[in-house]
Amino acid sequence: LPTLFKQELQNTEAQEGGTATLRCELTKPKAPVEWRKGDITLYPGLKYEMKQQGSTAELVIYDLELDDS
Repeated sequence: LPTLFKQELQNTEAQEGGTATLRCELTKPKAPVEWRKGDITLYPGLKYEMKQQGSTAELVIYDLELDDS
């Protein structure tokens, strides 16, 4: 069976220069997750941190800018 969203991403408000955490829950634990912004795949680094525990996946975005919306 395919992996589906149990809980989809929710809109998050944050201040410019701050940090935002986006979280979703999947139907299968440890399913591979690819974070994207439009056609661009996001990778871990100084700007982005990806976490996954069980069926919950998180994307942390640091030093927010208007372009991150």
